[in-house]
Amino acid sequence: MADATERLVNLALYLASTPAPVTALECRTAGLGYPERQDDAAFLRMFERDKDALRAAGLVIEVVTNEETEAYRVDAAATFARPVELEPGDLAALRAVASAFADDPGFPFRDDLALALGKLGSAGHAGPLATSELSATEPDVQGPLARTIAEAVQTHKSLTFGYTNARGEEKSHAVDPYGVFFREGVWYLTGRDRDADAVRTYAITRMSDLEVNASRPHTPDFERPTDFDVRAQERLPFQYGGPAVTAQVRFEPDVAWRAERLAREQGTLETLGDGSVLWTVEAANLAALASWIVGEGPAIHAVGPPELIDALVSGLKRVATAHG
Repeated sequence: MADATERLVNLALYLASTPAPVTALECRTAGLGYPERQDDAAFLRMFERDKDALRAAGLVIEVVTNEETEAYRVDAAATFARPVELEPGDLAALRAVASAFADDPGFPFRDDLALALGKLGSAGHAGPLATSELSATEPDVQGPLARTIAEAVQTHKSLTFGYTNARGEEKSHAVDPYGVFFREGVWYLTGRDRDADAVRTYAITRMSDLEVNASRPHTPDFERPTDFDVRAQERLPFQYGGPAVTAQVRFEPDVAWRAERLAREQGTLETLGDGSVLWTVEAANLAALASWIVGEGPAIHAVGPPELIDALVSGLKRVATAHG
């Protein structure tokens, strides 16, 4: 029974973590605990029983048929709980309580708590951010800046800072901070840029010389719009950095199932006649989008605009040159 339980756990983890659906044969040879000296019919019966057991435990196993071969994976969206959306008051209370422990050097789980606080996500209406250890990347920079910005969000005080965009150009900005959020290791500020008179989003890692308006410290400098929702400002990494252009990316049929997850509700998805998926999305940083495409694998391709394809080719040439 212990061997069967271990095998079921291994199978569940394997099907949940595989980047693409896997066949029964791949499961059999993946070291999950299936007997090596077992005929094909006995293995298939055991494999079917294991899948039934996982389904009975609540896992949704997706079946993908391709040229008479079935492949399997756990449908994470249908199986696992959706993220909990806390109300602003609840989030502020949680942060306030947790911050007291995260700031205490004697608390044994201080680092874990700081990481958890960093992953809470949007903080447009929340209390002060927890510690200076909110991110694994540049913790000495992001933490203090994020704390200062969050306090300015709470007190409605305007900010000024230098900002280096994706093209390496630096410019000064005066911003009314509406909220901050955390995505993929980076904190972002979103608010009304006073010069542009429009809502903009800025990566904290690109800021310098941040200052809070010190005049009339107890008087708000602005009022945040009542319909503002910081979550609506969260985008993909290549959607920050400047004016956006429309880009298109194609997912080959074998990886078409990844499109919806990777798109994160940004842009539109269109299934084409050959089974591939065309993703039309706004991109402010084409070089970053090109890097994203390369990082997601060879079955995802840039379609346009030409500048995106040029950025992709240039990036691949740099990689080839760097590796001889």
